[in-house]
Amino acid sequence: MNIATIGTGSIVDTFLSALNNIKDAQCVAMYSRKQETAQPLAEKYQIPAIYTDIEKMYQDPGIDFIYLASPNSLHYEQATQALQHGKHVICEKPFTSTVAELESLKVLAKQKNLMLFEAITTIHLPNYQLIKENLPSLGQIRMIQGNYSQYSSRYDALLAGETPNVFNPKFSGGALVDINIYNLHFVMNLFGTPESIRYTANKHANGIDTSGVLVMKYPDFIAECVGSKDTQGLNFVLIQGEKGYIHVEHGANGCQNVILQTDGTAVTLNNQTTTNKLYYELLAFKETYKNQDFDRCYELLDYSYSVMKMLVAARKDAGIVFPADQP
Repeated sequence: MNIATIGTGSIVDTFLSALNNIKDAQCVAMYSRKQETAQPLAEKYQIPAIYTDIEKMYQDPGIDFIYLASPNSLHYEQATQALQHGKHVICEKPFTSTVAELESLKVLAKQKNLMLFEAITTIHLPNYQLIKENLPSLGQIRMIQGNYSQYSSRYDALLAGETPNVFNPKFSGGALVDINIYNLHFVMNLFGTPESIRYTANKHANGIDTSGVLVMKYPDFIAECVGSKDTQGLNFVLIQGEKGYIHVEHGANGCQNVILQTDGTAVTLNNQTTTNKLYYELLAFKETYKNQDFDRCYELLDYSYSVMKMLVAARKDAGIVFPADQP
């Protein structure tokens, strides 16, 4: 499984570190507009090729997968190009800016019999599977709360009058798609699509959300999810049932530690052996590719599509508009 990367941010460093521990998978090339931008990571992980011409990278016959970690608004175009060149794709969350874009990618991937994955850590974590297994012990679920708040390293620049990509509508940024999406995946992979979804946001003058509260209504319970890039917070998920609760420490994106409380007794659950959250999703993708399990790949793709529909509905509910929304 030979992978090439697009992007040079910190997430790519984490991705490459995880990849180093996956047997029969390796990074063979990087794309960056400037050679010097990719050089430090290429040297750190001994990656043999750096492309500054993206078309030449797509044409490289030694590449099986393209990993996209570019600004959100570029995901659709670059994923389309990669698939058209016969490459499988791993795309960082959020998958695309709009539902229509993801629908187009789904059709293209299936037409070309190629794999297309959304890189969302939560649903592939061993501790998340433990949560699924222990849900029945809680009885009827009545309330879910989630908070993932992380003061952005780019927020000060926004306050100073700059417009970093992550806070730029042009690049499909904002707290919902960047950080609260983990909470959305956490809930929807357990319970499916909600009856309704609402999003109330703190917005910057440019229209982007810097933090907000997502509320999902299910037939028998409510899920309330906070995502913030303008504050620090106590990160957690709490699933409350009539017979007990599950407390996920440190937030939905990592599920680092899980506490099951029933009958007045607390039990700690933890099956994760590495702190690199991307390891588990990469392992899942590699096994799916190795087994040529297209059914599993497209099952995940259809699930990501259901999440994208809710993500866009929530964004529009808060009046957040991206250029990609224009027909």
